[in-house]
Amino acid sequence: MSASSDTASSPASPPSNAGPAARKGGTIGTVRLINAVFYGHHGVMQEEHRIGGRYEVDVSVDLDFESAAVHDDLDETVNYEQVYAFVRELVTENNFYLIEKLAYRIAHKVVECYPDIEGVEVTVRKPNPPVGGPCDRAEAVYRLTPADDRA
Repeated sequence: MSASSDTASSPASPPSNAGPAARKGGTIGTVRLINAVFYGHHGVMQEEHRIGGRYEVDVSVDLDFESAAVHDDLDETVNYEQVYAFVRELVTENNFYLIEKLAYRIAHKVVECYPDIEGVEVTVRKPNPPVGGPCDRAEAVYRLTPADDRA
């Protein structure tokens, strides 16, 4: 018996990075907004709330968009223009102490608008954070996988 047939006879577990759709034999894709830039007033220091600063946001949404691709139908996927609009609103019209709160709020808004997604990851970056010395950026990454009560 060859090594390849030994491997084939042992039960294979799905890769750890595969979402629920991938484990069921479906497809999964990712729709991303990369480095959306806004001016906001977030931070622990009073000066950050008064003066404001630049914030950069990435949003990555995992979903099965095969039907959207086959039918060329925006209604069957995530509308990244809509995602951009509510990210802009959350960044520019709120004042949070923590970029973690901002990432959390964005992720939950994505799930609220698109409840059938497999997951969302939001990264919020603050360039040149006030940390007492040179630092390119601070960032918070928040991942959310909606509860699978759709079965």
